Amino acid sequence: MSDKKNVFTEMDGKFSGNEVFQNEGRDYQNPEEFKKLVHARRSVRKFTAEKIPDHIVNDCLDTALLAPNSSNLQTWEFYRVTSTDARAKLVEACFSQGAAASASELIVCVARRDTWRKNSKRMLAEFKKLPVDPPKVVQDYYGKLVPFVYTVGWFNILTPLKWILNTVVGIFKVVPRDPISSFGINVWAVKSCALACENLMLAFRSYGYDTCPMEGFDSWRAKKAIGLKGCAEIVMVIGAGKRAEGGVYGPRMRFPNEQFIKTV
Repeated sequence: MSDKKNVFTEMDGKFSGNEVFQNEGRDYQNPEEFKKLVHARRSVRKFTAEKIPDHIVNDCLDTALLAPNSSNLQTWEFYRVTSTDARAKLVEACFSQGAAASASELIVCVARRDTWRKNSKRMLAEFKKLPVDPPKVVQDYYGKLVPFVYTVGWFNILTPLKWILNTVVGIFKVVPRDPISSFGINVWAVKSCALACENLMLAFRSYGYDTCPMEGFDSWRAKKAIGLKGCAEIVMVIGAGKRAEGGVYGPRMRFPNEQFIKTV
């Protein structure tokens, strides 16, 4: 293991004295039940008229927000569409496909690349509430490194400069090369949101309800349907409900594992 120091290695062990969160989840193991849950999740494209109780929907959304995410900046938003008018417009934006039209719940999962600055300040505030003082490395991470990595300037004006800096410095040391543009930051935010989407779908399945993650939609019309503005990217629209007869269109098909799993 390298003995070189950086903001990531300096963080190691800073909060190890508090057993409350150090031991959280440590003893849990139930691989067979987890596999059952994962195998039970199918993309269902037709739902019955049965409604999902509000408390279940709320609990599933809470579970979604427990997903791991980059630097815990939580660059996501979830819009539960309950308005009749908004729902009709969203279904149309989803090409009126069955998974949208018949769903008891429609949830728009959104990545926000523009909330990192606000949330980095909130992270610093949350650290100050802990029973131990946040080390300087935490303050430097959220106060200096995060702004450096995610600031690209108007119209990506800083992108060429960051590329040159990373390329030159990267010859001699490890550097955070990405993201350096608004496109890269968008991808970064989408990755975190996608992790939460999987949590959301598995949570619904654990309650006996099914989901369908839809990427086939008119993004402009979908944003308009829910009044979404600013730097927001709809990652997917998730339809949820009780599975109807014929709701699963076919067997689960996956290519051979060796095509995707590599050892280096």
